[in-house]
Amino acid sequence: MSSVIEITDAQFQQEVLESKQPVLVYFWASWCGPCRLVSPSISWAAETYGDRLKVVKLEVDPNPDARSKCKVEGVPAIRLFKDQEILESSEGAIGKQQLQTLIDNHLN
Repeated sequence: MSSVIEITDAQFQQEVLESKQPVLVYFWASWCGPCRLVSPSISWAAETYGDRLKVVKLEVDPNPDARSKCKVEGVPAIRLFKDQEILESSEGAIGKQQLQTLIDNHLN
């Protein structure tokens, strides 16, 4: 059972871009109400897909470099990376079903 890994700008290159497996990056902020709604789905994704997908979360305010690199305009935001490329992008609150579809489209 995998859990969500909390990272910073300093870890972004190694944990996301250099990862051998696909990585779901969840951008969030402590002041963001919709982020609190999406968080349980992110944890669910880590537990469900942990054998095939790395799930990381990055708080946007103290980590402007990764936010800028991924062109995150608002939170919550999700980026699905594979081989240093963004395969899928989502901004705003999404439900568990939408998240599952987003992931399944690229893992299956």
